[in-house]
Amino acid sequence: MQLSSPRPYGAQVSLVFMKRIGFEEVQETLAEVLRSLGFAAERAGMCARMFAEATCDGVYTHGVARFPRFVTTVRNGSVDPKAEAECVAHFGALERWDGRRGPGNLNARAAMTRAMELSREHGVGCVALGNTNHWMRGGAYGWQAAEAGLIGICWTNTMPNLPPWGGVEPVIGNNPLVIGVPRAVGPVVLDMAMSQFSYGALEKYRARGEMLPVDGGFDEAGKLTRDPGAIERSWRPLPTGYWKGSGLAVVLDMMAAMMTLGKATHEISNDMLYEAGISQMFVALNPRALGAADRAEQIADGIVASLHGCKPAEAGRPVRYPGEQTLRIREENRRLGLPVDEGLWEQIAGMRAEGSDSER
Repeated sequence: MQLSSPRPYGAQVSLVFMKRIGFEEVQETLAEVLRSLGFAAERAGMCARMFAEATCDGVYTHGVARFPRFVTTVRNGSVDPKAEAECVAHFGALERWDGRRGPGNLNARAAMTRAMELSREHGVGCVALGNTNHWMRGGAYGWQAAEAGLIGICWTNTMPNLPPWGGVEPVIGNNPLVIGVPRAVGPVVLDMAMSQFSYGALEKYRARGEMLPVDGGFDEAGKLTRDPGAIERSWRPLPTGYWKGSGLAVVLDMMAAMMTLGKATHEISNDMLYEAGISQMFVALNPRALGAADRAEQIADGIVASLHGCKPAEAGRPVRYPGEQTLRIREENRRLGLPVDEGLWEQIAGMRAEGSDSER
């Protein structure tokens, strides 16, 4: 089957043959590599599972395709495989955690888990997580809360990779924001960057050889363009909503850095392999805390029904809610196997072999 493969920023457009690999094989292969890097067995398994789940859900740029880059950050010391996040201050339903430069996805999962525990006790829970690393697929933590019947809200700052509105230099982050809302028939999960198209999305369009559906940023001459490769080269993606997305990126950065007493975007390395010590926020709301949970779910279902009832702009393409396709993609990839670039899989297999040799 011919599918597109995400590539690192600046790579040439190519369509490569993808192979299907069973979920369990992918997870165990990644886990074996992680164990060779110093991860404890249980943590290696969970970290590997999160990479596999991102690919399974169709977020290919932040799943297995990102694993070699993650391995590099472990090897260069940006990520400490043995470090676990810890609470350093608390007040009621609010806690501040130090991520201790541990694996970003494990830290983020632990922080949302704690926010969820606090919400069951107080109705709301909030964990400010500083000194951590890239959380990989941000939507994972929205799904984590929503699938447990809670509303999850989280965001992170990033390396400076987005020009503020009116500027030409990338001095703010595209600071992803995630909101997950529970529904019995499938959560609604919004996972959005503060740029019109995330860098991951630009990678996908470029790899498929496609133009963006709308202007997504500026080329090196300062002109708006739909060419994803031109935007990657200029490092000038367009803030979502123009000045509105720019402003939202700034305040998300402020809130995360202030609550963690951690790094703000301008203090983070602009080298993606050393993007470490970032600041994140995790909030969980318990819809059952005030009673009438059934009514709350009816409200969510009514909103979805109103969206589905909207006349589509293009025949045959109905209006969808955020995250609607995920369950379908998840089922298909679980059934058929995860689509993985053959060259990428050979690279990961080589890491596995290196790890096995080092253990002998």
